[in-house]
Amino acid sequence: MNRPKPSSQRRTDGRPAALKFTGVNAALAAAGLLSLVVGYVLLARGSVTAAPLLLVLGYVVLLPLAIIR
Repeated sequence: MNRPKPSSQRRTDGRPAALKFTGVNAALAAAGLLSLVVGYVLLARGSVTAAPLLLVLGYVVLLPLAIIR
């Protein structure tokens, strides 16, 4: 079932609004990528605590926030 989008997400000509990429998005994406790189480096060195935490932080928190914020 297709529900109409709220009027706040539509442009005046009826098309859906485009996503805007700002400095906040870039900072979150950079932090996410850095978290992933450091997590994989630590994983290669045998870390069993810090590496998974950094990988989850990057994949589950920071990168999705960079996309939707």
